Amino acid sequence: MKSKQKEFLNILSAYQGIIHKVNQIYFKSKADKEDNFQEVVYQLWRSFQSLQNKEKPASWFYAVAINTSISKIRKDSRLEYIDSVPDIELVNPYEQQEQNENYQRLLSALYKLNEVDKSIMLLYMEDYSYEEIAEIVGMSSSNVGVKIHRLKSQLQKQL
Repeated sequence: MKSKQKEFLNILSAYQGIIHKVNQIYFKSKADKEDNFQEVVYQLWRSFQSLQNKEKPASWFYAVAINTSISKIRKDSRLEYIDSVPDIELVNPYEQQEQNENYQRLLSALYKLNEVDKSIMLLYMEDYSYEEIAEIVGMSSSNVGVKIHRLKSQLQKQL
């Protein structure tokens, strides 16, 4: 195997949990999560050469996963189709969390947010700094701080 491919697979193996987390807040069906996982991996591979810091690729993973997910949602919202295919069981490390009632309530509240707000809250819950979140979603860190404060209040009311 070529060294570039091997390096990519090693990084993917170490950070694929990020893709699962992003899928968890953007998609409800197992089939959508699986499709998006494959699309995110494809987009990561396409942009792998542009990755500057290969020692700390987490922010890059989040940016690609979030942008790919939002693109899929927008594309799918323009399509009309009949969802007659049953959900495929997708095994990931977060299935046990899905059983947790509080986790389900939080997910339900997050599903109601728009795409950018979902991204901000996901990154905030992953302990990213305002500056890192701002870089990933493309806004100022002060705007991120205001958004997080408002979103926390909004989620608190819902929960």
